[in-house]
Parts: sequence; C-alpha cells; structure tokens
Amino acid sequence: MPQVKTKVSDALNKTTPGLQIWRIEDMEMVPFPPKAYGNFYEGDCYVILHTTKVRSSLTYNIHYWLGRCSSQDEQGAAAIYTTMMDEVLGDVAVQHREVQGYESDTFRGYFKQGLIYKKGGVASGMKHVETNTYNIKRLLHVKGRKHVVAIEVDMSWSSFNKGDVFLLDLGNLIIQWNGPTSNRSERLKGMTLAKDIRDRERGGRAQVTVVEGDNENSSEESMKLMRQHLGDRRDIRDAIISDDVVDNKLKTGVKLFHISDAQGNLVVQEVAVKPLKQELLLHEDCYLLDQGGMKIFIWKGKKASKSERSESLDKAEAYIKAKGYPPSTCVETVNDGAESATFKQMFQSWTVKDQSVGLGTVNSLGKIAKVEQIKFDATSMHARPDLAAQQKMVDDGTGEAEVWRIEDSELVPVDRKWLGHFYGGDCYLILYKYEVSSRRHYTLYIWQGRHASTAELAASAFQAVKLDQQYNGEPVQVRVPMGKEPLHLMAIFKGKMVVYEEGSSRASSTHIQPSVRLFHIRGTNDFNTRAIEVPARCSFLNSNDVFVLSTDTCCYLWYGKGCSGDEREMGKSLADTISRREKHVIAEGQEPAHFWVNLGGKTQYANSKRLQNGHNNITPRLFECSNQTGRFLATEITNFDQTDLDEDDIMLLDIWDMVFLWMGKGANQVEKEAVVTTAQEYLRSHPSGRDVDTPIVLVKQGFEPPTFTGWFHAWDPQQWSGGKSYEELKSELGDATDIIKITVDRTKTSAPNTIEVGMLSPSALPTFPADKLVNRSPEDLPDGVDPSRKEEYLSNEEFTLVMGVSRLEFYSMPAWKQQNLKKEKSLF
Repeated sequence: MPQVKTKVSDALNKTTPGLQIWRIEDMEMVPFPPKAYGNFYEGDCYVILHTTKVRSSLTYNIHYWLGRCSSQDEQGAAAIYTTMMDEVLGDVAVQHREVQGYESDTFRGYFKQGLIYKKGGVASGMKHVETNTYNIKRLLHVKGRKHVVAIEVDMSWSSFNKGDVFLLDLGNLIIQWNGPTSNRSERLKGMTLAKDIRDRERGGRAQVTVVEGDNENSSEESMKLMRQHLGDRRDIRDAIISDDVVDNKLKTGVKLFHISDAQGNLVVQEVAVKPLKQELLLHEDCYLLDQGGMKIFIWKGKKASKSERSESLDKAEAYIKAKGYPPSTCVETVNDGAESATFKQMFQSWTVKDQSVGLGTVNSLGKIAKVEQIKFDATSMHARPDLAAQQKMVDDGTGEAEVWRIEDSELVPVDRKWLGHFYGGDCYLILYKYEVSSRRHYTLYIWQGRHASTAELAASAFQAVKLDQQYNGEPVQVRVPMGKEPLHLMAIFKGKMVVYEEGSSRASSTHIQPSVRLFHIRGTNDFNTRAIEVPARCSFLNSNDVFVLSTDTCCYLWYGKGCSGDEREMGKSLADTISRREKHVIAEGQEPAHFWVNLGGKTQYANSKRLQNGHNNITPRLFECSNQTGRFLATEITNFDQTDLDEDDIMLLDIWDMVFLWMGKGANQVEKEAVVTTAQEYLRSHPSGRDVDTPIVLVKQGFEPPTFTGWFHAWDPQQWSGGKSYEELKSELGDATDIIKITVDRTKTSAPNTIEVGMLSPSALPTFPADKLVNRSPEDLPDGVDPSRKEEYLSNEEFTLVMGVSRLEFYSMPAWKQQNLKKEKSLF
C-alpha cells in the first residue's frame, strides 16, 4: 500500500462551496491552481472535492481522477486520500472513481467549458498552467456535444478528421479548424473552449480565429500558418465514429449484491433485481449495486463492520474483473444516510427521515401533496419561480379555462354542468389562460381516460397540436393520464373534480352506469381535492379518508377515523357534486347493515394510521435526450443552469412525479415530433421501474412557466432574446489578420527547429490609458480600438484598478456578468 504524506484535515476547506482540486505529486496532495481547473495531465492523478450548500447544510462529492499513463502508486495514493477525506468530512461524502476518457456526468458537469487532457505529467516535469504564458504550441482535438473533452494530439494533419473541431494553440493565437461535417453545436463548443483558454490561461490577451474546413480558401493567412506548423496540407480522414464512447442509455438490468464478512471471509451474494426496494438495505451491512455494467455503486451501512466498509471498494474492483467489465467502469461509493440522487433513483421508492412518502410509483388513489397555505396568485408565482416549482402551481387556478371533449376526432365544448367531471371513456382538452404583467400565458392540459379508444387518444394529441399552432406555439402542454391529475388542474375546478372509472359525458353515450358506486375523496382545500371512482368493494375503503357510496336509493358520506376536519369539509362539499340525494353521514364504526350489503359484505380494509406527508426530497435531474441513432440515449447534465438548455436540443427535466420536456427552437424536427415518445421511453427504461403514466409537460423555448424555471438558479427571461448564434460569436472574435501576419513572418525568420511562436510578447494588442477608454463613444476612441472590447486595451494594473477585479476573475465570470460590469464601469 502506498505511503501518503499529506495530512488531509490541514489541506481542505470544509465550509466553502465550490471546487477544490489537488494533484498527487511524490505521494503528496498538492493544491492545483484554480486558473488551471479543467486541465488534466495524462500521467497524473488528482483528487477533487465539490462542496454544495443546500439551505444550512453542506453536501460533498469526492472524485479521484486517474490519468491513463499514471502509475499504480499514484492511483493508490489518490484512492487512499479520497477515503481519508471522507473520514475528515464525517463519512457523509459521495465518493467517485474517475478514469480518463470515461468520467461520470457528475464530474464533467463541474467543467462547463470542457476538459483538456494534456500530455505528460508531474514525473516528466510538467508544471501548472500559468496565466499570461505564451510559450505554447499544441494541437487539441475537441470532442463531445454536452460534455466537451479536448485531447492533446500529435501536431500533424494526420490527427485531423472531417467530423470534429480542432484547436491549433500557438500561445498568442488560437486557430479553430472546423471539420466540414461537424455540426453547429460542436463548433460552438469548440469556440467556447478556445475563448476560455484565451481568457483564463492568457488573461484575455490572445486572439482567436476560425477556419471553416469546407471553405479554407477564405482563410488564406491562417491556412499558411497551419501549414508551417503542421506540414503540407494532406487529405483529411472522414468523420470517426468512436468505438469507446460510453453508452449513456439508462440501463434496465439493475442487480443488488450483499457484501458480508459474517462467515469470517468477505462474501458477495446477489439479493435482488429490479425493481429494488429501500428496505433491502440493512444498516449492519454493505451492498454493491450493478447498473447494467454501466456503473457500480457501493453502499456502506452505518453499523457495518470496519472490514466490510474498508474492503468494499476492493470487492467492487474484483467484481468488475470477474464480470469482464472494462477497468474504466465508474464506481460510486455512498454512505448510509448521505446517498446521492443517482443512487436513490435506482430504487422504486426512497424515504428519508421526516418524509413519509418517498420517490417512486404513485398510486392513483394515493398521495395528494401537502399544499402550503400561501398566496398562489400568478404575480407571486412568477416572482418566486422556486416556490412555483416546489408547489407545481403557476397561480391559484382563477384564470380562464375552456374545456373540450374529443368526439368523432373533433373538439366539442363541454356543457357547463359537466365541468370538473372526467369520464374514463373520454379524452378532454383544457386550455387555461392567465395574465402576468399584461402578458397572456397559456397551459394546455390533455387528459386521457383509461378506457378511451385508440382513435380518441390519437385525436387528443392531434387536436392539441392544432390548438398549440392556433396560439402560436405558446401553450405549455401537459399530458395527464387518468388518475395523475396535477395540483394546478385540480385548482382550476376549485375542489370539484370528479373522475369516473368508465362512461362518457356525451349525450350519445350508451354506457350503463352501475347502480352502486364508490368514490374516494382526498384533499384538504380547493387546490388539492378530487374524487376518484374505485370498485364498490369494502377492501377499497381507507380509515384515513372520506368516501361517498352512491346507490339507487340512498347516498352515504363515510368519514374514516383518521381524516381531518378539513378533509371532512371538502368531502361534504364534493359529495354534493357526485349525488343530489340527501347524504347519510356515518362515522367509521357506526355503519348500518345496508352500507356493508352494498359493498358486497364487510371485509378487511386499510385502517392503519397514515404517516403525515413530510417534505418532498426532490433532486431535479436534467438530461439531453436523443433517439437519432435508433436507440434512446439520455446524457445527464449535472450542476445545471439555464445556459445548459441548448437551442438545438430537446432537454428532459425529471422532478420525479412530473417530467418536463423542453424544446429548443432549433431542435431536430424528427425529435420534435417524437417528444412524448421520448419521455415515455425515458420512464420505461429508468432503472427504478418508474410509473410510465407520470405526467409529461411539454415546454417550448421562450414560453417557460415558473413551475419549470424555478428549478434553475437565477433564470434570465431575456437570455433567449440576447442569445447569440455561432456566426455572431464568430464575428465578435474580431480581426486577427495582423497577429497572423506577424506570426507568419516571425515563423519564417526563425530557425526550423527552434520555432517558438508562443514567445511573441503579449502586447499584440496595444494598451491605452484608462481615460482614453472609459466613458468614450466609439468615434472618440484611439485608432484601432474595438468598441466592444475596450477592457482588453487596458494594462493589467489599470484593468484591476478600473474593473475592481483581476483579469482572471473577470474572464471567469459568465458573459452576462461581464457585460453588466462593463456597463457599470462605462466600458460597454
């Protein structure tokens, strides 16, 4: 076992949210400079701590990253430091083993601009990246759409292919070469990475220029420079379809294994397959969970023996070898009580302390989410989208609603007397309209009965598209399977929603209503109450709720022992909607014989006290979805924010009891037409055995409701209007002709074997006194100054003085923050 030298407790900061990275150097854990975050040497190992603050508590993720050329000793040291760090943090961290090229989505999510793999390592004398260092000459191969990776490759045309983006980094100049068959998203990601290198590593003092691979003649000077460094231009290979890309589809083959030393030796034994239940995990033991070979989880029980806890990772390594899985297989270790969201979602249900109802399959009669008594008007919900998201309410339901029933594939308005009555043999469309700040907003609910015909189900989808087009694509579409009605839909009908198992409200219906009907009523106020018809059998009663039993001769209102005063009041109100007959109010235990006769006789029913609803411990997850290859792929985007919603993509936001599909304006037409199928496939293929009838909400770019935006930190409604295309960003790079010519000339006069273009002084852009740049109109600026980049013409000293931050801090900010600061300092 390697001998480590660093005292971990002295090295880490336990209370500051964000990233901390250390490199293993001579078995020591050496801090890595923040300006170099995202750069990883292939010959090294790293330890990464990500700290997140949620309300008043802190959560930790520890990753140890193994370069493909790193030594066994360095790899062992990284693993040991990870375990030691978890102990210092109180055994509450989630631990991840990361292998170069096969990093987890969680890991890649920390580096939004992309990862850069660099040749060499500490053993070969490679030091950290230094800002404003120009002694550089390298070729980077950029790959990936959502999770970008740049690999340092040989400085040769043979490294190129037509399908990817390449960066020729010459210190003061970065040339981006776009393969002829690369797509817009890949080019945009390549440019983002090039600008990040310019801003973070070069302090904003380098130039970036672009060569389009299908039009190289328009970049003659840049191509001349590329030939000088890469040799004579040769034929470029066709696009490469990678064989080693990790298949991101959600695997369905989930297995749970028990790790025990009860017999004196550590034994791994299979205990269950999908669907898994949380009760299988005993605090006294450790477990291994295999997600179809894509990822291995280790769960350590609080009361497990020391040998089980310390050797469980070794068992995971042995298991990977025994199964023939690649050495790069991701391994995630979680502690009892501090499980990651990814681990919890491997189980059919998951309950935490003070939370009675966990994530999982929702019984159609079951949970009605607890609704706080708060102001639900539209203005409040849009001002507090985080609240709207948690409560799943855009307003209090007092807007305008139009309701249609599908009849002979057409829309037929529902008579006023039938509003709130939903029959299992029908499909309905409800268009809800409300105003915020004088702007109209629309939500279109598509309610589909369990017994509706295939033709009616298809017609409901078709008519929804027509209505959506009629309102210029603005409505948020919500697909509602029968029994899965969201809170806001209940609120529209103000506590008067009744769902009938079969039949239809249409005049021509031939369905014969049963003489005895039983309705289960759940809810405490106008926002969350509905009645659902259930089979008229005693076994469907529940002591915690209110029921209505309607017969040809009388109507009973039955109060279970466990129901509250609010539930009784709402039950009484809704009972009048179900039946006009006089109600015989009976309390549980005082039923007349006639009551039991109508239910087919008295038998056992649920009478244990229901635990009160606790807070929903929801961890939203964002995925980029695609089925273009003929199979469903879902790539998770961790640490997500609004900028991760790419206009060319369809994104899926999973909040467990509801799934949002966000459609970018530039999304593929085929994928647009198959969005609902995409969401259903996501639910079907989910490893926990998800309920395929989970409501699906279709959201279009630019028309996001607060129930969606509230899951994103600091949502900016103006982002789309200010969003720039690839071409606009390309034009903002400015004219690099002068520096290209200088570099070409410098190269020509250098000895062939001593060319160091990077040694060119960082003063390629002239500097000017602050008073020549601040608060100056374009016509008053010195000659040659780009008005959109005034700050780049300040010296380093004056930059810090004027802006109040260093160049590094400035270029590490999001673009919108940079713009706001420039406006504030009169440099915009």
